Amino acid sequence: MIPLLRQRLRRDWLQLSLWVIGAVLLAYAGYAGVTQSYSTVADRQEVLAAVAANPVILMFRGLPSGTSVGAFLAFEDLPWLAMLAALMSTFLAVRHTRGDEEAGRSELVAATPASRTLPLLATIVHGLAANVVLGLLIGLSLIGAGMDTAGSLLLGAAAAATGVSFLGVGLVAAQLMRTSRGANALTVWLLVATFLIRGMGNLAGTPSDDLSRIDSAWPVWLSPFGWAEQIRPFDENSPWPLVLGFAFGIVLAVTATVLQSARDLGASFIAERGGRASARAALASPHALVWRLAWGSLLGWVIGGVLTGFLATTLGGIAGQVAGENPAVAQILEKIARAGDLDEAMITVFFTMLGVLAACAGVQTIIRARQEEAHGTAEPVLAAAVGRVRWLADYAIVATVGVALVVAAAMVAAYVGLAANGAPADLFRVVTVTGLGQFVAASVFTALTALVFVLAPRATLGAGWTLVGVAAVLGMFGPLMGMPEWLTSISPIAVTPVVSHGDVDLRGLWWLVFAVVVAGAGALTLMRRRELESDG
Repeated sequence: MIPLLRQRLRRDWLQLSLWVIGAVLLAYAGYAGVTQSYSTVADRQEVLAAVAANPVILMFRGLPSGTSVGAFLAFEDLPWLAMLAALMSTFLAVRHTRGDEEAGRSELVAATPASRTLPLLATIVHGLAANVVLGLLIGLSLIGAGMDTAGSLLLGAAAAATGVSFLGVGLVAAQLMRTSRGANALTVWLLVATFLIRGMGNLAGTPSDDLSRIDSAWPVWLSPFGWAEQIRPFDENSPWPLVLGFAFGIVLAVTATVLQSARDLGASFIAERGGRASARAALASPHALVWRLAWGSLLGWVIGGVLTGFLATTLGGIAGQVAGENPAVAQILEKIARAGDLDEAMITVFFTMLGVLAACAGVQTIIRARQEEAHGTAEPVLAAAVGRVRWLADYAIVATVGVALVVAAAMVAAYVGLAANGAPADLFRVVTVTGLGQFVAASVFTALTALVFVLAPRATLGAGWTLVGVAAVLGMFGPLMGMPEWLTSISPIAVTPVVSHGDVDLRGLWWLVFAVVVAGAGALTLMRRRELESDG
């Protein structure tokens, strides 16, 4: 097993370093933001009171557990630290199981005297070690900042336990699905579903009299994210929910081992859907083939866009009612959005989330080009009368269309929500301006990922998702964490045009357009001279 672990460490050190460093920086930035922006108990009490009465914010934040600096830090950061650990673990699990089977590496290992389950056992040890390191470094970073030792270590352990849970989810998904793409899709949807279940459990919970604490309802016990929050670091410091997270992951890992022993190498328990004997006429062109490959994932992002647009306009009344009773809600939303009144801020905040969803749709489509190249399925296409530039341009076009569909779906849903609520005409203009601005911002990620694909093909997947993740943290949470404006402005989604008191603030629109043109043109130009690079 030691040689396998060494090989994986050599192969994964950069990706794992980025995940771990990103989590540590998020934890430390959260501490800095709390101490700078919410330095007094009264400040933190106002925010928690607003959150306890507001389903919009509570759905996407942690569990209120008191007004201390540590408890407030856990409320702000724990769900996102846990999500980083979960994503790191699921991708690791699928990459070294189903991904290695697809690439033929598992067959090479199986040809040696090593047992058939040894690669899977190595993946389990690898994933456990990665999560322990992530959790330990998060805890040490907070201890170094002066936080309580027990609470700091438990907060890191909560993130690690969630990562271990989803390590098991990824291992089982890799046994069930025929491709690594299918396994990753299944794990991401389960991650999103359990994250939302956690949020609904907190929404249905019982707030304390001073609204600084919420006792969650039973649905939180159906989610690994909910287990992590029930530890309540820096408040109760209850370690026993950690047992649920680690035990759940280990049980699923054992299940994956049993499933692997019952199937052939390269087979799966959920059979891949068979294709037609002959292609439709609509698949007669390269861009039609790209669309056929990408439409399933794009559909999921479009559904997310519809929900985002609908919530952006239908929940405004709730936020307005709460803001009338407690101005902290308006302060929070306006701090993120830098917009004028509360309705404008509400739309801007949700459409910032929309920018992240649209960017994910574009980046995933470009990554699909890299996957086709790595697996050797791009070569038959390029062997026909299709040039490299046209081949990449087809992916870029489909990615851009996908981004446009996600944004358009959200805008239409927002228009419907505004019309149903009898909103003033000015808000329709806000939706239009912010939606179009986020389309341009999301296109920046598409163009940059295409440029990375041309210059450093093997880094495409890691770089693409890292760009989106960093931009999401800076753009959505930077203002709440007290980050300087120049730092948050690095994120394209944070510098898009917004409407403030009826006036359009163009912000960095022209820089975004410039970045799209330069990166896109550079990718297509440089593609002329690049050779195909497999994953071997």
